[in-house]
Amino acid sequence: MWWLIALRGLRRGEAAGMRWCDIDLDAGTLTIAQQRIAYGRTVHVGPPKTAASRRTIALDRVTVRLLREHRRRQQAERAAAGDQWQDSGYVFTAQDGSPLHPDWLTRRFRRLVTVSGLPPVRLHDLRHGAASLALAAGADLKTVQALLGHASIVLTADTYTSVLPELLADAAEATARLVLAHAARRPGRDHRHAARSTPPKSAAPTPTRQPEPQRPRPSRRQASRRKSGPRTSHTRPTKIKTA
Repeated sequence: MWWLIALRGLRRGEAAGMRWCDIDLDAGTLTIAQQRIAYGRTVHVGPPKTAASRRTIALDRVTVRLLREHRRRQQAERAAAGDQWQDSGYVFTAQDGSPLHPDWLTRRFRRLVTVSGLPPVRLHDLRHGAASLALAAGADLKTVQALLGHASIVLTADTYTSVLPELLADAAEATARLVLAHAARRPGRDHRHAARSTPPKSAAPTPTRQPEPQRPRPSRRQASRRKSGPRTSHTRPTKIKTA
């Protein structure tokens, strides 16, 4: 239960109200469909806090494995309890199968923090830690908003403003490293190749050479005349009459 709250950012009432019918271990999803709210000793079961709080959360493989192990332990407790077992259908129950009181989660977590020697940490702080971990892992604000079930992304941004500058600085450094690493692998090759393969825009297009017209082949008579040379005219001289 603490694992789910710390990694998936569940509210206290959402964790107490989880049922096995809301979990698909094969698909790795958890649907937040209800919550348990404490009014003194009375517990009321109702819908999630807001419409955006009714959401489906993706579960990682480690979380799915832990839930399978938890279900096997719960089945063993059910067999040991016998007729005393209350088949409530909740994921996290007491030893007799009855659902947990939300205030019990707060008292139990406070006790664990004290015994472990950790600095004062509230149960709700795990929800904030889940959002900070998601942002540090590279999730954007829209994803964190969906994870936490916030009605507005403005609430998400305002709540975790202190985390954003550090994350933005890490993103800037990662982007610069990516560009510099690519430039180191291919120093100027792409630019030289582009300069060789692409002609400048201002260059005039190369004129295409038109094929020379072919002369017709001379006939045999014309060829024989060229070999024998020009003809000599043998005309008779014209007689001129004298007066």
